[in-house]
Amino acid sequence: MVGMPSWNIHTAHVERLLREEGARALGIRDENAFLMGNLAPDIYVGYMVPDTTYRIDYKLTHQALREHIPLPSYDEFWNFYVVRQEHVSDLTLGAWAHLVADHVYNAHTRRYLEHIGVAPGERARVGKQADFALFGRTLDISLKPRVDEALVEACAAFPPYTILERDVRAAAAAASRIVDENRAKHVEGEPAYQLLSAAFFETARDEAHATIVRGLRAYASRA
Repeated sequence: MVGMPSWNIHTAHVERLLREEGARALGIRDENAFLMGNLAPDIYVGYMVPDTTYRIDYKLTHQALREHIPLPSYDEFWNFYVVRQEHVSDLTLGAWAHLVADHVYNAHTRRYLEHIGVAPGERARVGKQADFALFGRTLDISLKPRVDEALVEACAAFPPYTILERDVRAAAAAASRIVDENRAKHVEGEPAYQLLSAAFFETARDEAHATIVRGLRAYASRA
């Protein structure tokens, strides 16, 4: 079972970061590349962009063990692809932020399901997926990746693996559709969640945001 946050949730995190912190304070030079980076780890997994040139296993793209609710190791990604690199692209910073969000939401999900006594299995899988889908539709998003020469070059030079131009364009198209669908099917107010709760999502969202801000502010102060 792969991680739950979908691209509407990741996009909302990007918009909040840029709105509340500002790109410069976070060391971000190219907001478009940073946005695509926040989607990049999912491109070759096969769920968000099904028709890619090739596939890469989730545990490799997300630095995670294959578990029912995996916890991506964003610290390992940071140490290898940020700390050890002479030049760090905004795409790479975005990919790190994606792993932070996946880790935090999944860690909260593990604890919450254990607290309410729901074991890993079909009920947990269906309920979590439905609740994350509902939460994603409560978010007001509008930011879409723009495929330009700079983005294509950044994706080709992505340190963990090359993201081919064909797949960059397919991912951007998928992200655009998700934004349009989110706006068309926007959920007002507090949804009727099956397993999780509005408080759960608020807590996980705030922790993910704060963790990303701490890391990027530290990066910006050294850059």
